[in-house]
Amino acid sequence: MAGDEERMTAYCGLYCEDCAFHTGAIPDLARDLRKELRAARFEKVAEVIPFLDADDYRRTYDFLGSLVKLRCKGCKVGSRSQFCHIAQCAAKLGYQGCWECGEFATCTKLDFLVPVHGDAHLKNLRKIKKVGVKEWAEGDPLWYAPPRKPKGDRSA
Repeated sequence: MAGDEERMTAYCGLYCEDCAFHTGAIPDLARDLRKELRAARFEKVAEVIPFLDADDYRRTYDFLGSLVKLRCKGCKVGSRSQFCHIAQCAAKLGYQGCWECGEFATCTKLDFLVPVHGDAHLKNLRKIKKVGVKEWAEGDPLWYAPPRKPKGDRSA
């Protein structure tokens, strides 16, 4: 990580360079698939093949277009943070990240990350609070970690 640790560490404790939207993998694939679909005139194909649904095709094509728009430079650099409640909160409070807030462990603004990242963001935030962004980023920032089960929870 070439000195961009501060800029590439999201307010929530995730590392932006690990994200498929930052690397461009998903936006590029979506763009390329849309291009191939247009070249094959697939909208017309979807209208004549009985088991294809032209409406589903149009929704899928539009969805791919929305994925193309998800290319991201990082929440501290790009404009996506204007839509993020976490980034708005941290910026309003003058924080470089949630690790500076004494309430991050119980903050409900972070809950939407759990289905995708487990509790990786919380583990990252704890580590950043303890050792700082630079040392944390030199380690192995987590992208996903299964959430810990509450004590006494024996469910699978």
